[in-house]
Amino acid sequence: MKTPEPAVASVPAVEPVRAASPQPGPTRQQLAAAARTFSLLSPPVRLHLVWFAIQGEYDVGTLADCAGVSVATASQHLGKLRIAGLITVHRHGRRHIYTVDDPHVRTLVGQIFAHIAPDGTLAPDGTLDPVAAGG
Repeated sequence: MKTPEPAVASVPAVEPVRAASPQPGPTRQQLAAAARTFSLLSPPVRLHLVWFAIQGEYDVGTLADCAGVSVATASQHLGKLRIAGLITVHRHGRRHIYTVDDPHVRTLVGQIFAHIAPDGTLAPDGTLDPVAAGG
């Protein structure tokens, strides 16, 4: 006796999903500027300095101590970040005080740390609390 072949369910053909035309993309100038911004933030020490400057107003010595680098190293990085407009500086007596005033920079840095757990793994579902994650 021949074993009957299992019935194969007929699967209806699936129409390809056609998304609406995407919105016009960023200009070449915007792409270049965004790439430069990300490039400026790519060294961990710079990102660390920006993170601290988001938390408050600090002089270069305090930022250097917090980031674990020399004052000369922090000063060089802060200068590049200031020229790029990512960090602001004002004088308080003889000291230069650094902070991040731009809400876009604050959001960008906060969002990346909300996306990355303390152990370096990604939290793509947004379950991390940026404050608990150090942001």
